[in-house]
Amino acid sequence: MAITDSDIPDALDAYLQRYPDDAEQLSEALRLLEQGRGFASRCSFPMHVTVGTLLVRDDAEILLIEHLAYGITLRPGGHLEPTDAALVEAAVRELTEETGIDPRQVSVVSPTPVYVEYGKVPARPQKNEPEHYHLDIGYACTTIRGEVGRIQESEVTGAGWYALDVAERLVGRRIARAIGAPVQAD
Repeated sequence: MAITDSDIPDALDAYLQRYPDDAEQLSEALRLLEQGRGFASRCSFPMHVTVGTLLVRDDAEILLIEHLAYGITLRPGGHLEPTDAALVEAAVRELTEETGIDPRQVSVVSPTPVYVEYGKVPARPQKNEPEHYHLDIGYACTTIRGEVGRIQESEVTGAGWYALDVAERLVGRRIARAIGAPVQAD
């Protein structure tokens, strides 16, 4: 079953219960969610949902990618697909597509997101996309032996492991939440 409009606010509610200080910076996204629908579709404007992954290896390194279209270092992630059944599963799918990491080597730390960011995306006329916003919902995962495999060259120019302090400088302080995320109960 595809991700529904109710799945998105449910994920945000769980996130804001854990990180209530982020409510103000997400207020515009929350307002849009209350007024619209279809946010799982890449064709939803002025906002749609994307997902990402903070993948930690050996409690010391974070996997980041070099994004082709934006020319910057980011966490692995991307748009939802109609076949995605859950946000966290979509995040792992994007991780493995972009980095070639074997999904059997990836463990989800928690079903609750460790970051949610609302940000402006420039227009991409070649994809018929006006300037819009992404509501990026990110999950913490771990790996012990995960190695970068064949990258998705249509979207990524490189992928590599970074020490936490370097990763924080590149993509923001919230990245440390991947290390400190509460472990999912069985």
